[in-house]
Amino acid sequence: MSIHDNRPDSPQENTTISASEQELQDMVSANDTGARIPHGWQGRVLLGAALLWSLFQLWIASPLPFYDWPVIGSFGIFNDTEVRAIHLGFATFLAFTAYPAFARSPRHTIPVADMVLSLAAAFAASYIFVFYDQLLTRPGLPNTQDVAVSVAGLILLLEATRRTLGPPLMIVAIVFLAYSLGGAYMPDIIAHKGIDLEPLINHQWLTTEGVFGIALGVSSSFVFLFVLFGALLDKAGAGNYFIQVAFSLLGHMRGGPAKAAVVSSGLTGLISGSSIANVVTTGTFTIPMMKRVGFTSEKAGAVEVASSVNGQIMPPVMGAAAFLMVEYVGISYVQVITHAFLPALISYLALIYIVHLEALKQNMQGLPRRTEVKAWHLRLIGMLTGFLLTCGMAAVVYYGIGWIKPTFGDYATLVISVLLVAAYLGLVKIAANVPDLKLDDPNEPMVQLPEVAPTVKSGLHFLLPVVVLVWCLMVERLSPGLSAFWATVLMIAILLTQRPLIAFFRGETALGDKIRQGFDELVDGLITGARNMIGIGIATATAGIIVGAVSQTGVGSVLADLVEVLSMGNLLLMLILIAVLSLILGMGLPTTANYIVVSSLLAPVVITLGQEAGLIVPLIAVHLFVFYFGIMADVTPPVGLASFAAAAVSGGDPIRTGFVAFAYSMRTAALPFLFIFNTDLLLIDVTWVEGVQVFIISTIAMLVFTAATQGYFFSRSRLYESALLLLVAFSLFRPGFWMDRIVEPYEMVQPDAVVETLGDVAPGTELRFWVDGLDAVGNPRSFVTVLPLGEGASGFDRLSATGMELLKDGDRLIVDYVGFDSAAEKAGLAFDQQITGVQVPVDQPPRELIYIPALGLLLLIALMQRRRRPEELQPQAA
Repeated sequence: MSIHDNRPDSPQENTTISASEQELQDMVSANDTGARIPHGWQGRVLLGAALLWSLFQLWIASPLPFYDWPVIGSFGIFNDTEVRAIHLGFATFLAFTAYPAFARSPRHTIPVADMVLSLAAAFAASYIFVFYDQLLTRPGLPNTQDVAVSVAGLILLLEATRRTLGPPLMIVAIVFLAYSLGGAYMPDIIAHKGIDLEPLINHQWLTTEGVFGIALGVSSSFVFLFVLFGALLDKAGAGNYFIQVAFSLLGHMRGGPAKAAVVSSGLTGLISGSSIANVVTTGTFTIPMMKRVGFTSEKAGAVEVASSVNGQIMPPVMGAAAFLMVEYVGISYVQVITHAFLPALISYLALIYIVHLEALKQNMQGLPRRTEVKAWHLRLIGMLTGFLLTCGMAAVVYYGIGWIKPTFGDYATLVISVLLVAAYLGLVKIAANVPDLKLDDPNEPMVQLPEVAPTVKSGLHFLLPVVVLVWCLMVERLSPGLSAFWATVLMIAILLTQRPLIAFFRGETALGDKIRQGFDELVDGLITGARNMIGIGIATATAGIIVGAVSQTGVGSVLADLVEVLSMGNLLLMLILIAVLSLILGMGLPTTANYIVVSSLLAPVVITLGQEAGLIVPLIAVHLFVFYFGIMADVTPPVGLASFAAAAVSGGDPIRTGFVAFAYSMRTAALPFLFIFNTDLLLIDVTWVEGVQVFIISTIAMLVFTAATQGYFFSRSRLYESALLLLVAFSLFRPGFWMDRIVEPYEMVQPDAVVETLGDVAPGTELRFWVDGLDAVGNPRSFVTVLPLGEGASGFDRLSATGMELLKDGDRLIVDYVGFDSAAEKAGLAFDQQITGVQVPVDQPPRELIYIPALGLLLLIALMQRRRRPEELQPQAA
């Protein structure tokens, strides 16, 4: 068996494929690009539509529509609503042509019924675009044609969802539609007055509140280009390169293939939007290799599942959730990936540690290298040298471009482009001097790992588009869509030129064949990228139905009441209930739809109930909380689809694989609770020095937590040792918990003394106001909010500087005035609310002092375990 692209429509070398391997290819096809590959003119229509979709998305992302062309001027400019309609039109057309209706439906022809449905669905989806001007003249007043087309569109969208994503998301959408229509007949706790058919249709299909809402807009603006970029990278050979590099660097260690599987799946997951496809495409090679060095079928599959699913929480794509968070949270893309990076990184480091512990438990050895392994100090020097060279190159690029821009002015872009081309040619020349990558067969008796240096050199040019993407996002601060466009343009150039250039540098002939091969791979990548987007486009549209129902019915407040009743006001129990609901809602849903559903339903619940319990949580932390537990549904039995996919590769039991994967993923389940209570993990309001400290301490804490849950540190842990390790991990993650028990962090000021007390408090101090008032619908509500104290000579002046004035009414303190767009208004304060108390921060010893006893206890446990550690489990000298 060899690593190859599992997508059925990509040109690959002829290989003999076993029946089980063919089943894996079908699994990826069904979940990724569509299981149908029609022949003849039907196949050309399907592939042509996919190619046209990619070209359309590249066109609208580029500056070309706005260019003043000779004679014709600018053309092909669409507004956001029109783009969403066209985007969904392509997605629904391809959904009915690429995905069969049933398992017994033909795979190589498109039935007439499906052809008719595809055209009808494309028309209904594009209806807003086709009749855009007419719809503008009758907002909120749909005529008979509008209603008929909209009803048909909703039905066809639900059927497209069933075909591409299975029944779960379709059923959830139907439930919310039924809830919208039949609210008056629901149980009292969730009842509402009900929505008539015409307003429902108008809201869901003819406005941007439902199907054509923010989620579909993100799919059409950002997600498509990132998915296309990933598909082109894969066609160029970057996926194979990532796997090879991971194995060459890590395969010699204890449990090395499993560690390499974690890294390679993580690298693949960076640009992938599908946990299942990631499991199968990388797992076909990594799982047999893990089994060879001693992992059981279930554990090998579980490692692949845990690493592939974790790819969905790793920036920059996060299964498209990163782009949705930009819209839902209201912060920049750079901020989103900054906040999400550290938890994802330490989660991956912990997974590598889990693999290491499993290897220690079973005394596993690594795979042999082709060359003799250098001494540890020489390898350390080599790693440090490589790190320093990388940092030096990064500094040269950063400051060099900073010098080029003012020096060359209008010609700076041309100069930078020339330097980029020169770098590309140099890296391709390096790749031409080493053999092409070719993976060993993992089913053979013995495998030698690829050599590190030639393997790394063979694909360095694949990193250039990634560097361009990161540069545009992080330094130039371009939009995610435009950044992905320029990275994709470079990727297209690489696909077209890498093979001819490598052949030229090697002195080979038949350059024309290499040029044609590159062109074929480009077209194939454009088609595959579009086919990969079918499910995501459909998912974002269908999830829009749920978002529309939430906004139209107010079910979010109903859920908040339900969770509040069940949790009995206990904050931790409330978060656990939210986590369980996120798991349930996420079952069977792809990452993108998963996040849309759980964030629209449950994120407001966490914020509302948290405020009432005195917990002030940044919005990004709340969204990451529900997102983490939503994707855990891909792991959790009995519906963990990624676990079923891994079991199909490993030959293990899918349910047992799911339970082991869930045990491995406990670190991922713990992280959301930790960053809800300690937002330093999300690098919120921390300096660079504090960020480095947070990274080091959090990594140690996560590794200790992993050792506790795996029952192994330096040797097998006794029960009390695991409990102490959990205590250490908690203390390192949340030192403030213990410090708050030693010294109270706030002093409560009684309402009648608030103004006088604030005269002694420094301006800028964050005060916590306990407030009684009414919510948006007039129900009583108690909550806590944070307000930074303004400047002024007295307490009254400092309060006024926040935009708020207070009035004493006997024993009560009433909000008498709140200025428009003031700090007080942004904090949620409003006229006629009652201030029941104000908490003022007090001086507290540094919470980092808690690290000293925690680390001391950790050292004691380590010494205890090392004394009884069996000699045969001492680390190998590799």
